[in-house]
Amino acid sequence: MGKETPQKTSPSLEDPLQFIKGVGPKKAEVLKRLNLESVKDCLFHIPFRYEDRSKTGTISTLEAGEHTSFSAEITAAGSYFIGRRRRVFEIALQDETGAIRAKYYQFNATYMKDKFKIGARVIVSGKPHPNRRAGSRLELVHPNVEIDDGSQNPSVETGRIVPVYQTTEGLHLKSLRSIIHNVIEIYSDLAEDFMPQDIIERNGYPPLSQAIRETHFPNENSSLDALNRFKTLVQERIVFDELFLIQLALFYKRKQTKNVPKGIKLKTRGTLIKQFMQELAFELTNAQTKVLASIMNDLEKPVPMNRLIQGDVGSGKTIVALIALLTAVDNSYQGALMAPTEILAEQHFHSLSNDCAKLGINVELITGSLPSKEKKQALERVREGISHIVVGTHALIQKEIQFDRLGIAVIDEQHRFGVLQREALNKKGTAPHILVMTATPIPRSLALTIYGDLDVSLIDELPPGRKPIKTQVYSENKRDEVYNFVAKEISKGRQAYIVCPLIEETEKMDLKTATETYEYLKERFPEINIGLVHGKIKSAERRQIMAEFKEGKIQALVATTVIEVGVHVPNSTLMIVEHAERFGLSQLHQLRGRIGRGTHASHCLLVAYYPLSDEGKARLEAMRESQDGFYIAEKDLEIRGPGDFLGTRQSGLPDLKVANLVRDIKILEIARKEAEDLLQNHPNLNTPELSKLKNELLSQMSDRMNLMDII
Repeated sequence: MGKETPQKTSPSLEDPLQFIKGVGPKKAEVLKRLNLESVKDCLFHIPFRYEDRSKTGTISTLEAGEHTSFSAEITAAGSYFIGRRRRVFEIALQDETGAIRAKYYQFNATYMKDKFKIGARVIVSGKPHPNRRAGSRLELVHPNVEIDDGSQNPSVETGRIVPVYQTTEGLHLKSLRSIIHNVIEIYSDLAEDFMPQDIIERNGYPPLSQAIRETHFPNENSSLDALNRFKTLVQERIVFDELFLIQLALFYKRKQTKNVPKGIKLKTRGTLIKQFMQELAFELTNAQTKVLASIMNDLEKPVPMNRLIQGDVGSGKTIVALIALLTAVDNSYQGALMAPTEILAEQHFHSLSNDCAKLGINVELITGSLPSKEKKQALERVREGISHIVVGTHALIQKEIQFDRLGIAVIDEQHRFGVLQREALNKKGTAPHILVMTATPIPRSLALTIYGDLDVSLIDELPPGRKPIKTQVYSENKRDEVYNFVAKEISKGRQAYIVCPLIEETEKMDLKTATETYEYLKERFPEINIGLVHGKIKSAERRQIMAEFKEGKIQALVATTVIEVGVHVPNSTLMIVEHAERFGLSQLHQLRGRIGRGTHASHCLLVAYYPLSDEGKARLEAMRESQDGFYIAEKDLEIRGPGDFLGTRQSGLPDLKVANLVRDIKILEIARKEAEDLLQNHPNLNTPELSKLKNELLSQMSDRMNLMDII
């Protein structure tokens, strides 16, 4: 009996990619790493950059600094060391007119050897630069090289502006480009407009299917500059759709929080607060006082507070949060504080315990690594109301946690948590007040948009006496000079942090590691007491190390980014960041915020390993230019482009696939206004004309933001 032929069905946007020409089961598994599983995923995997291959050249016609493409043969390939530690992978390329070399730093050796076979034909795109050690001879550093196996579609790869996509190991860009081209050809017309027609016409946008086609594969008369700045009408249409859906979802969430029938009305400025303020060793800043007044006003209302506090590192958000928590305790309720990491939760626990010691307030710590016996006892104290303030990580939203009377929940570093996680904490009580905090400052207008379901307060003033931190960038060959700073600061009685991006060596990245740096410094400075802390160290040992550092017993602390937030050691005046080019700008700013907390002059030394990407240079320059968190945040948005600036996967918002929160601010404002106007006229989207919009909104946002219960 012959094999049965599968019955053909009509094409659908939900068709799995496995059956698309050029994919198959193995490649489908690789595509999953990019979250590409269906045809629809592929249609909205938008290029982040474009290259003009309408004019291809030869090696002899290459000019320094001019982006170009050419076809060549690999005549040699291999790696070698520069100095003792630094490896370079180099390939020699040749065509009928000449030869040139291409170099790669910080690479996966196995991947490079497999990809670049001698004798292979390749298509090369990049900007040649003069080799500093070889006079005027040109070379390429980190060019885009695609294997030319003769199977690519010439109309896709050459003679036009071609898209550049985010890809992954095991998937050549050429292959991904071909797959997406095949999907566009068959399926793009199925991308129906869900946006109301009057909104499309009012803003002059093209149909969605056209926008998708021309965003992936632009017309021949398209401007390369406009495309790379995302300023074409077809790109703006896709940006608008993305931001419009987010605005709709946020308006619904805000409506939900405003419609809660009854909350906990608290008496503020009670005896406990007065006693605490008398014990406080310093005056609150004007900014703290102003934000505190807004919080107290919220707590006095019978509607649950939903407020975001923005404040730069060291601005004093935690003390404001503590006063809010004490207000709950003053009214015979409990308070909870949830932090994203154990080290930050532990820091908050010790800080709050010290502040509450004279007030008779019991502070509890609950984390995932708490021994089972201790955890069981802690849970019982929380359930019976013996614990007044409970500090913890994600463990606070587990089913086993039961509060006696939860009145206020504080969430620190809001961008690391999800909307659903915030709601889970909210369900631990009967409509408790919610206060969230972030040290990732963004412009107020932008905050109101991104955190559309929250009221926003800003602490825009640092405590008096803080001295500016001097930030300098050093190349790797100046590391001896950098580490002399350690001995210098410690001789003055100060302390130092040395931060590394990895715990130990991996095959994929040859970076300076925390364990190796720790061993090196111990050998170099035997007279200095040096500690090592990272995420793999057990919490009890980590707490001991951090306590000894805070007490001054450990003078220099080698760490990974576990010390990024929450660590407060005023005697620390030196921050060294190894491989600073590997860190994000907001992360570098957070790390720098660990120093400069006392009255002594502080230094932040960023050790960079060259060559630097344009983004790497821009990040380090921004750090050198300013300590203003809002300036840093805006620069971070500009540099990163479309992406996950706020950790949108964590914050509960969908990944920003196309939109850029700085570049597209005008489109965002229009989308917000259009969404607001639409909901005023159609609050539940219950008309035949809006059914597609409602379905799309639920499809994209429901799981992230619990919209099913609202719309």
